[in-house]
Amino acid sequence: MQPLGTSLVLGAALFLGSVAFLKLRSPGNGGPAGLLRELRARQRDLSLYSAAGSREWVPARLGCADLASLSRMSYVGSGFSKVVWKGRLADGRDVALKLIHREGSDMRRCLKLYGDPEGCQSLATYKLLKEVTLLKGLRHPGIIQLYGECYDNRLDPGRRVTALLELGSPLEIIQLLQTPWEERFKVCLSLVRLLHFLAHSPLGSVALLDFQPRQFVTVDGDLKVTDLDDASTEELTCSGDADCVLEFPTKSFSLTCAAAGRCEGINEKRNLYNAYRYFFTYLLPYTAPPALKPFLFNIMNATGDLRYGINETLEAFEKVLYLYKSGLHLPKRSQPLKEYQILKGLRLQEAEDYKCWPSYSHLGCLLSIHNADEAAEICSSNPQCQSFTIGERRMWTGRHLATFRSTFTDLIPDANSTVYVRRSSAWRKR
Repeated sequence: MQPLGTSLVLGAALFLGSVAFLKLRSPGNGGPAGLLRELRARQRDLSLYSAAGSREWVPARLGCADLASLSRMSYVGSGFSKVVWKGRLADGRDVALKLIHREGSDMRRCLKLYGDPEGCQSLATYKLLKEVTLLKGLRHPGIIQLYGECYDNRLDPGRRVTALLELGSPLEIIQLLQTPWEERFKVCLSLVRLLHFLAHSPLGSVALLDFQPRQFVTVDGDLKVTDLDDASTEELTCSGDADCVLEFPTKSFSLTCAAAGRCEGINEKRNLYNAYRYFFTYLLPYTAPPALKPFLFNIMNATGDLRYGINETLEAFEKVLYLYKSGLHLPKRSQPLKEYQILKGLRLQEAEDYKCWPSYSHLGCLLSIHNADEAAEICSSNPQCQSFTIGERRMWTGRHLATFRSTFTDLIPDANSTVYVRRSSAWRKR
């Protein structure tokens, strides 16, 4: 392995060389003083992260040539500084394209302040280049994947830098509240694992300064952060503890000034409290299994007061996951299946039936269960339920999916399924 200093220098040279030909306003090329200060700060940012972010980077496969073959282009959304489009590659994959948003509020602010279109375009471009660089250096399942980038001066200014990214679905908290608890817990667990990585990343402790649900997407149910242009490894400098106050709209926390003159753990704690107020508060306790609620409320109280750091929070989440996957949270009942007749190698014909909540199907009652005993407890507690079927489908936790029905007729062969019929129902049928 190369010494760290050598690796950083090589990484910086490779990255800066790849974008050197872009027509970006240099801080030394004249212009309004305020704009030059902003350009200088963005350039310093880019140099810093391009050095660290290029370590051990494997070049992405997609580039400018792939943009020419894109089809089915459609608008996805936009923010203050960037716009996102969706396109289909020649091989059939859908990707997200991130470009400068020339009509965005950041560009309008810059033009209003400085009246310099070229300089403002450069300022916005530096921000996108920083994000591309961070995506190279921060590779984790909780961070959107960078497939490639294109730098092309022949295109109009808003399209000279294009990032090609993994495509996700926008995160909607209201929709998440309508999903089963298991899926909401998965989102929170994905977030905690991401924050643990950011606290111990190759670049140092990374703070997501613009921490909002809109900065995240889901890919196959997994949460991923997709906007890193406001991420920072800078930690607040201090001369004493009085300088280390972490403030939020309704709460503030006093932290410790470390010997190095930095507020100890401020980036980690900023991320964690934002996770608590934007995610845990809404997604964790609602309809959770009763036996797990004390553990979940402990997590919420400890993160809401910042008594836990990210290490302790991750450990607590993994404990809840273990209890849930193992079934240890379930009450012990004696022989709940004795009330059921078991029919192996069969399942019920698909049909609309009674509804339950939260269900994985809008056509009937489809729930996650640990085993047949838990399914029997659920069915026995509902007068509408006369049978349930367990097939081979499993959730991300390894738990089974069971279909609960108000009938047990229309049986068809299925080697991977078993039907459980309430004996009282079978007796009435006879």
